[in-house]
Amino acid sequence: MSIKQLSVFVENKPGRLAEITETIAAKGVNIRALSISDTTEFGILRLIVSDPEAAVAALKEAGFTVSLTEVLAILIDDEPGGFCKALKVLNAAEIAIGYVYAFTSRTDGKAFVLVHVEDIQRAVEVLSAGGVSVAKSTEVYGM
Repeated sequence: MSIKQLSVFVENKPGRLAEITETIAAKGVNIRALSISDTTEFGILRLIVSDPEAAVAALKEAGFTVSLTEVLAILIDDEPGGFCKALKVLNAAEIAIGYVYAFTSRTDGKAFVLVHVEDIQRAVEVLSAGGVSVAKSTEVYGM
């Protein structure tokens, strides 16, 4: 039930983000979602892509520092309070969230929220028990 996320070290200089996306595109890999956090000197680019292994291989071959991390994709109703339900379930189980980012899906009225937690399996169990849908990797990669 986990989703493989790429984390890429990015120097803060013009053109680096373009180089990364060009490297991925050249291998026929499509970006599904992304997030970047930065400092004055560097950033960490987090990516969900259609083929994580191919993207990692291409980026490493091009000299980028990249790693794979597992995250959880929660499928929520794309409406006010949709994400709040999932947060309440995680909070009740005392599951801390490291970071989060989201994107809309091609399914009408739905959105994906990508969540990094320490224990993905436990999070899946409590979310499912709380009536919150968790997306399969094939749903996310195949968008």
